[in-house]
Amino acid sequence: MSYLALSFSLVFVLIPLLLSKALKLELEKDILIATIRSIVQLLIVGYILTFVFESDHIIYTILMVALMIGAATQNARKKGATIQGITRKLILTFVFVELLTQGILLGLNITPAEPQYIIPISGMVVGNSMVLAILFLNRFTAEIESRHDETELILTLGGTPKQAIHIPLITSIKASLIPTIESQKTIGLVQLPGMMSGQIIAGADPVQAVQFQLLILFLLLVTAAVTSILLGFLSYPTLFNKRMQMLRF
Repeated sequence: MSYLALSFSLVFVLIPLLLSKALKLELEKDILIATIRSIVQLLIVGYILTFVFESDHIIYTILMVALMIGAATQNARKKGATIQGITRKLILTFVFVELLTQGILLGLNITPAEPQYIIPISGMVVGNSMVLAILFLNRFTAEIESRHDETELILTLGGTPKQAIHIPLITSIKASLIPTIESQKTIGLVQLPGMMSGQIIAGADPVQAVQFQLLILFLLLVTAAVTSILLGFLSYPTLFNKRMQMLRF
């Protein structure tokens, strides 16, 4: 695709701008900022990836993955600002998920140990983990606030923090997993995933594209489960003090 053809695609940005203006949604500034940032960020990443792929050095690959984890942590931590040490917990979660998925992929020789495979797959894994972390933290903090009296009652009756927080924790984990599970139920029927569509557009064999997409789907499923569960069990102990009293948000 040429830059001229790409510029024509800005008509898709013009439509929501006009709709926002006509309906007085006051989203024009946000739409413009999002558009400009996406263009600048993706172009910069494109040139960086060209350099990384040509260099083919492990240190550049590690730095790219570290950058992804850092950006994901910075974005997700806002939803869990009331949880003590949430930044450290998010970093630990993202690093664990990355090591787990890449360890399986490289250990079983499913994908080659090359930047062209490691970086894009890591981007999908960390990006999905970030979204799941945000969904979990958003629901978890809401559940804690709405069930605070119930939690206090369980503690008063002699329950442990784990028992007191069990329902909010499990409810939040299940709620954060639902979008991933439901989207996989209709994959191929309602939507053609981005990776698969991109490979087909590029001329790849559709069956080969499906195989790669299935790999990503399975990765995203384990990413979703591990992220929500690990982050949940890392977070809930910090909601209580040494006397097993629940801290106020």
